[in-house]
Amino acid sequence: MMLAATALVLAIVTQDQVALRAAPRDSAQQQAQLWQGDSLEVRGEKGDFLQVWDHRRERGGYIRSSQARQMDMTPADAPQMLAVMKFVRDTPGQEALGIGYAAAFLKAASAEQISPEAFDALGTMADRLARRASASRGDKARDAQTAAQLEVAAAYGVGMTSFEREGRVQICYDGEAFRRVLALPQSAPLLKARAALALTRHECVSPDLTPTQRATLDTWRIEVLGRVDTGKLPEHVKNRIFMRRVGVLASIAYQQQRRGEAPQETANRAIENLAAINKSELTEDDTYSYNDAATRAGVVRWAASDAVRAVSTLAVTTRSGQPGETCVQLVEAKQKAPLFERCTYGFVYPASAAPNPQHTMLALAVQTLDTWRELWLFRKGEDGWYVEVIPPSANGPDIGYIDFAGWVPGGKQMLTAREVRVDGRYKRSFELMSLDSLQVERWADKPESLTPFYRWQDPSWKRMTLALR
Repeated sequence: MMLAATALVLAIVTQDQVALRAAPRDSAQQQAQLWQGDSLEVRGEKGDFLQVWDHRRERGGYIRSSQARQMDMTPADAPQMLAVMKFVRDTPGQEALGIGYAAAFLKAASAEQISPEAFDALGTMADRLARRASASRGDKARDAQTAAQLEVAAAYGVGMTSFEREGRVQICYDGEAFRRVLALPQSAPLLKARAALALTRHECVSPDLTPTQRATLDTWRIEVLGRVDTGKLPEHVKNRIFMRRVGVLASIAYQQQRRGEAPQETANRAIENLAAINKSELTEDDTYSYNDAATRAGVVRWAASDAVRAVSTLAVTTRSGQPGETCVQLVEAKQKAPLFERCTYGFVYPASAAPNPQHTMLALAVQTLDTWRELWLFRKGEDGWYVEVIPPSANGPDIGYIDFAGWVPGGKQMLTAREVRVDGRYKRSFELMSLDSLQVERWADKPESLTPFYRWQDPSWKRMTLALR
């Protein structure tokens, strides 16, 4: 993070859309348009104007003195730069200005003056700028401003990564300043916690990663979160560390299953971290993150279980299919040949198999993605057995799961529970589903509010589910 300029006096532009003019008057030709955070070398003053040289654009000119802040690049001036940087750190919309001050501070300060707080402030502003860029809402003026500030940040060496997700461009800070916070031994636990949370954001995991790359990244993410001493953190920050660990561990458990490794310990760690969250200390802003963590843990909760349902004449077994495939075979005790077979690239939980009392249906949990678990319903028809797949949501794979929760006497209805993210919001529901149409007839946000659910819920589901947290 070194400035290109070598002059003793710099000016940081404090406003957006500042004109760099060819002469010291407002009517002079505009040479370039400057944005807050731009760094200029001061070469003189004429009236109300500063004569400057823009190293980024490699051109000189004049700007009004009121549109920039002059600084002597000496250790004596570094504390003033740090004070401004700390103030701007918590001022939305001023990220590029703060990054400019951070770059100037790191150039002017002595080694003894550079503290973890400086890198924390730089990382916080860069991360917030990336979030703002990702949250574009089609306002052309605001988008142009954000794009210009991203260019300013890039000129200082602040790295950003971008990729497409769900038709939108996600922009993320590469986290270099936060890595420095974690590396410095004098960093306070709170600073390390903020750095770890910024470096492990779920939304900044590219969907284009290969399985090997994703496994490597998630292993690094959980190591970063493990460096944080939660015993020295405020309760609400401790909760955020636990919630982030839940999501990362859930992803690792799924990857272990895909590699043929035992996921039980990792999945149990995810559930233990979910249980460690102090719900009474959750802030209003943390509600979304808590629901996100609980849903991710709910997706892999069968991976944490070694429980097996009571032996039944109707069950499922699995065999290896094509490379990466698992084939589910529906078997009956009296028959040697499978009744039905269906193959999937998802992960099958045989222990979740739940036949109905009439032995004409069987529910099975199948996880197709690290954040997506479906319900397979095997059914006996006039022409034999077939399977219907019930996803958590009709909106396509995102984050969610659907659980079998019980059979209703009469054979016409089934109980299900689901948690899913729809349009950026999490919804939890307990449902009475018609087996003829697979449509939800009634639902409630609490099981006790739905009489059939309250009466006929499956004991195994009630014992293991995370939806009743």
